[in-house]
Amino acid sequence: MDYQLSEEHLLFQETVRQFVEREIAPRAAEIDATDRFPRDIFERMAELGLLGIPFEEEYGGAGGDYLSLLIALEEIARASGTVAIILDAHTSLCCEPLYLFGSEEQKKRYLLPLATGAKLGAFGLTEPGAGSDAGAIRTRAVRDGDGWVLNGEKTFITNGSLADVLVVTAKTDPEKGTHGISAFIVEKDTPGFHVVRDEKKMGLKGSVTSQLSFEDCRVPAENLLGEENEGFRQVLVTLDAGRLAISAMAVGLAQGALDKAAAYAKERVQFHQPIARFEAIQWMIADMATEIEAARLMIYRAAWLKGQGRRFTKEAAMAKLFSTEVSERACYKAIQIHGGYGYMQEYAVERMYRDQRLCAIGEGTNEIQRLVIARHVLGA
Repeated sequence: MDYQLSEEHLLFQETVRQFVEREIAPRAAEIDATDRFPRDIFERMAELGLLGIPFEEEYGGAGGDYLSLLIALEEIARASGTVAIILDAHTSLCCEPLYLFGSEEQKKRYLLPLATGAKLGAFGLTEPGAGSDAGAIRTRAVRDGDGWVLNGEKTFITNGSLADVLVVTAKTDPEKGTHGISAFIVEKDTPGFHVVRDEKKMGLKGSVTSQLSFEDCRVPAENLLGEENEGFRQVLVTLDAGRLAISAMAVGLAQGALDKAAAYAKERVQFHQPIARFEAIQWMIADMATEIEAARLMIYRAAWLKGQGRRFTKEAAMAKLFSTEVSERACYKAIQIHGGYGYMQEYAVERMYRDQRLCAIGEGTNEIQRLVIARHVLGA
């Protein structure tokens, strides 16, 4: 077993890290304070090929693997959870299903401009009455001549109001339950597609999270993604990969919090010595470092399984469950090490604590992850 990243991965990691330190880290607090989508940073990531990392060059990608995407997400999240979640939703939730299930024509028409950054993508699954129970969606798609007509609502959609292209799920045969769901490609200027509002959130400020509606929204028949009534299976496959992406983001936030806490502990003097010399602080730092490394290895193993074409549903759920709860503990301890200063917006750990909270909810709550894991262990 080889637990080392390849030289290619290490070089890529260093390239992303330098970009983050140069262009994202100095802007992270500003993005959070202004709650504005960092369009210029998105464009710079596009120039570096970060928006289509795991896709072939013929589709506008960088020709990398999924592990490379996870490495990029971790490095970005160390500085800004906001920029990481934008990349996560764009690549792992919108581009990935287009890549896996799209026709050659759909890939050339939609995936290529998304992967190159000419367009921004989003994934429309969650609804006001369908969160963890994704099979309970009520959005309908009815075949009408040479097209499909969509009616319904979607909520909590990352990148939603700004997205140029969305992958949207809808019931095409309600009598079949989860076997009657299909996925469609919807462009933002399609008549009948409306942005209801952008939500105000606890964290990840600058990332747009939207409520959307479809009122007699007509899309061409060729915008059906994959086969009719295969949408729920596509969702499950997409979420497996998405869970690894949000896990990498969680580890990045945790690592960023550890970095800040360790630096502060060496500088902060109490009782005539740096607090890093106190055993209580050292134990918190040790716990944070140990759990973060364990979470990272769980993510890498699941990514290896994905790269081998093997099933990784259980491993993705485990990685997501563990890494997101590690992230919460790490950010909590980082604030505790900072003391009163950690509660102030002047210090990055306050923002990191708010940003990490979404990780245990998005791409399936951690309660759902426990259910997925238990079913695999019990053979249910």
